Amino acid sequence: MSDAGSTTPHLRRTRTFDEDGRGLLLLAQLAERWGMRHARQGKTVWAELGEEKHAGPWEPAVL
Repeated sequence: MSDAGSTTPHLRRTRTFDEDGRGLLLLAQLAERWGMRHARQGKTVWAELGEEKHAGPWEPAVL
């Protein structure tokens, strides 16, 4: 995902009724590797997902 913002994203704790702030937490739990790189105009967050993290229709996801 890319955006024009210059702030570095970071994992944070969210409260029950917070409406945002969970994206990196989910990404960190689902991805084998992830990171962020700055560009001239913004940043990009990237992720690599492994096959073992994908569940079939008959099995639960592994988190």
